[in-house]
Amino acid sequence: MVAAPSPMPALDAMTFEPLTGIIAAPFLPMHQDARIDWPALERYMDWIAAAKPRAVAMNMDASEGPSLSRDEQLEVVRVARSAIAGRCQLLSGLIANATGDAASWGRALVAAGAEGLAVFPPFPAFLGSPLPARLVSSHYAAIGAATGVPLVAFRMRWVPEFDPATLEALARIPELVGIKDAMRDTGQMIETIAALDRLPRRIAFLTGNDPVILETMLVGGDGALIGFAGTATDRLVAMHRAVESRDIETALGIWRGLGPLARHCWRDPVRDYRPRMKEVLVMQGLFGTATVRAPQPGIDDQERRTLRRLAAAADLLGEVPAQAMQGD
Repeated sequence: MVAAPSPMPALDAMTFEPLTGIIAAPFLPMHQDARIDWPALERYMDWIAAAKPRAVAMNMDASEGPSLSRDEQLEVVRVARSAIAGRCQLLSGLIANATGDAASWGRALVAAGAEGLAVFPPFPAFLGSPLPARLVSSHYAAIGAATGVPLVAFRMRWVPEFDPATLEALARIPELVGIKDAMRDTGQMIETIAALDRLPRRIAFLTGNDPVILETMLVGGDGALIGFAGTATDRLVAMHRAVESRDIETALGIWRGLGPLARHCWRDPVRDYRPRMKEVLVMQGLFGTATVRAPQPGIDDQERRTLRRLAAAADLLGEVPAQAMQGD
């Protein structure tokens, strides 16, 4: 086993604690030819980290991780780690469909600077019901043992619900600190939160359902690992803090302003949330273009006008300092 690099001192004490709060899953700035805009990424990471989220997660679906080469993913981690400069934890998505490959690729991401991994479900092994607890837990246990860093299990809509036996098995993996739930099923969400509450070791429930970030927190969710936190990061951090302190009126006031934009960006077809959000980031001055990699299409002028109206109503326009403007 290749030893993972030591985490930064500020993070060492919480390595295997539940990962709660706002974990931003930012987008990836690109030039018009779909090359990564590295200078813009540095400035964007600096802007995100200044808002003090609990963590930043790159190489996720929001940052087009599945469309990136492995060399690009490693460089994204390196650039993000440098720009964040210890202000919050850095996670990387881990995309691999075989356990052995996931373990070795996870070690490479950690060596590049990732301090935790959000593990994408392996395809096709996690398809179909029932999903055996041993199948799930053995995959995460192997990755945890190989990397020695905190892990978040990423549940997508095509992955069956983790039943109580599976959750109990996951609780025995010391590196497993959270579940990112992107199921978009409110009933399953509430049942999963209740099942996690019954475990002998706490595992955080992190919503991946952007239209209901506040609603998830109010029914017991521990936070969000979320693409929408790629903008308005500071306000989402404040919203989570308000929920924790039971200042529900403040939390509701923040979400009344932001919720309409989140619901629009993640409406069907959900695949279009990336170009929608990149358009918002262009309007904010954080990105130079809204380019996404093919075959993902962009959006039309009519939707662009709607996004500008919603972003203005959310008071997101004109708040970015001049030094964050425009990629090279």
